[in-house]
Amino acid sequence: MTEKLIRNADLIVTMDDTRCKLRGADILVSDGVITAVGQGLQTEGEVVDAAGCLVTPGLVNTHHHLYQTLTRAVPAAQDATLFGWLGTLYPIWARMTPDHFFASAQVGLAELALSGCTLSTDHLYLYPNGARLEDTIEAARAVGLRFHPTRGSMSIGQSDGGTPPDDLVEKESAILEDCIRLVDAFHDPAEGSMCRVGLAPCSPFSVSRELMRDTAVLARDKGVMMHTHLAENDEDISYSKKVFGCRPGEYAESLGWVGRDVWHAHCVKLDAAEIELFARTGTGVAHCPCSNCRLGSGIAPVRAMRDAGVSLGLGVDGSASNDAANLVAEARMAMLLQRVSQGADAMSSDAALEIATRGGADMLGRPDCGRIEVGKRADIAIWDLSGIEAAGSWDPSALLLAGPRTVCDLFVEGRQVVRDGHVQTIDLGAATAEMRQMAVALAAG
Repeated sequence: MTEKLIRNADLIVTMDDTRCKLRGADILVSDGVITAVGQGLQTEGEVVDAAGCLVTPGLVNTHHHLYQTLTRAVPAAQDATLFGWLGTLYPIWARMTPDHFFASAQVGLAELALSGCTLSTDHLYLYPNGARLEDTIEAARAVGLRFHPTRGSMSIGQSDGGTPPDDLVEKESAILEDCIRLVDAFHDPAEGSMCRVGLAPCSPFSVSRELMRDTAVLARDKGVMMHTHLAENDEDISYSKKVFGCRPGEYAESLGWVGRDVWHAHCVKLDAAEIELFARTGTGVAHCPCSNCRLGSGIAPVRAMRDAGVSLGLGVDGSASNDAANLVAEARMAMLLQRVSQGADAMSSDAALEIATRGGADMLGRPDCGRIEVGKRADIAIWDLSGIEAAGSWDPSALLLAGPRTVCDLFVEGRQVVRDGHVQTIDLGAATAEMRQMAVALAAG
């Protein structure tokens, strides 16, 4: 039995059912599980001193495109809205290889880890030049994060009225066959699983009705979750009304894309009826505030969704539209946008942190994560409050108001991934150097 004691934290924000906060407390971990939370705990194993620190559950990232870490700040895409942004980047992404996908995912996941993230999804919907979902799964194993990759897809190219170039779409029969292969090979439904696989057509404007419907049938037959983009901006709404004759929420419902096994990304433009539909059916929403700002998509009605009881998580989205993969910074942006649009009391620091931890875990069907509680997985973030970011703060729990943006220590399944602000599992310097060379070569190409 491997035991570890996180001792004497200034404050532990548990995110348990009572949202308890404990001062001067300890956390005992054994074989990847939290076995005790309280004061004066003892161990013969490793001791981690958390004096002067805030301890939270590991953060949960519910929407990402890890391959985009390699295409940050592309000049022609810097000031574009969604459809123009995609049109600029598709030809670049079409030249990427499996090595690009692995390297980009590895650095993106390491960046997430440094921001306190212990569980991340990924939405990979294009597979040029032999790329496979395994490229990202192997990267997650190397970094040591808990992973929920989704097998994305695009099947309607520009010649058939879709948005992606024809050379980036796949035959629908091949997509479904690969979905089956990946779920059978990598999906682990067990409690404490380090890898679960979801199925994720890219968007209603890049796949057919038939593929959306067939994917839902397959996912439910296999017992896996479903994910896609929905209602991201005004263009998205206009496309849905013109092509499908209805709003995105109605379209999703007609194809079986609502329920507790479904979560949609963005949902910036949901109306009141769609919010009620999602609340009633348990359908989740991955809120991506920084990306929504960068692309000018708007401010999602998160306060209204939360009031209605919609299941909410937080996502950084891809680094080609966010420019970063910092989940604690994303949580702060979520809080600020609701305040600027709805009033200063629209979202507290505690509420935004809850969405970023317990909320995302629950939405992904992972009640074993996202809280510090006996019997839950030991996914734990330790934040050093002795630095300048928290100097003068009266409330150590207000991480999103006055606190660091980089974690001090991070544990996933009880294993240390970050120590003293440095990733322990990979050579991050070598990985980022390789990424820079790859980016230069892609730009030259």
